Amino acid sequence: MRLRYGPPMTSLPVGGTVRPLVRWGDPVMHQPCRPVDAFDEDLAILVADMVATMYAADGVGLAANQVGVDLAVFVFDCPGAGGETGAGVVCNPVLEVPTGKDRNLVEEDEGCLSLPGAFVACARSDHAEVTGVDQHGQPVHHAGTGLLSRCLQHESDHLVGTVFADKLSTKVRRRLYKEAARVADEFPAGWPMGEHHSRE
Repeated sequence: MRLRYGPPMTSLPVGGTVRPLVRWGDPVMHQPCRPVDAFDEDLAILVADMVATMYAADGVGLAANQVGVDLAVFVFDCPGAGGETGAGVVCNPVLEVPTGKDRNLVEEDEGCLSLPGAFVACARSDHAEVTGVDQHGQPVHHAGTGLLSRCLQHESDHLVGTVFADKLSTKVRRRLYKEAARVADEFPAGWPMGEHHSRE
């Protein structure tokens, strides 16, 4: 998910290498990812690379299939509406959002690092919770409101093969793709490799 306000807020795995981002249309973006079942060095390297890539692209979240790996893991570093901070690694996430009378949808601009530079309003629940395990196989639980809620939903969606355009009307989807095409030259193949962002 794209939308960063300032530098990273909390510690995540460091020392990773920035990888090129996979764009919408690539098959890995539109099919469910495999569950993580090995919490090994390969996973540790992947997670560190995902964190480095997310920060290089000024994102607040990134799913593994966005760097071309079909594993059910995402990373995030995102503020919530109530001032809460959220950052972490989630493997095999289970997303929960309120239903029935407790459901409250909020329409706000949303963007995606795999369709960079384009934003449109997308309706999301104002609260979300995710449970799963971290890169060490330890249980994790994250909950949030506002942008953090939107981020948890956006990244969880990626891992089941859903991009947020799938939630839009045809008219709004066309507008999103038109905006992405207009700014495409700003995000060449291989982006964000070679980008230089201050993390001071």
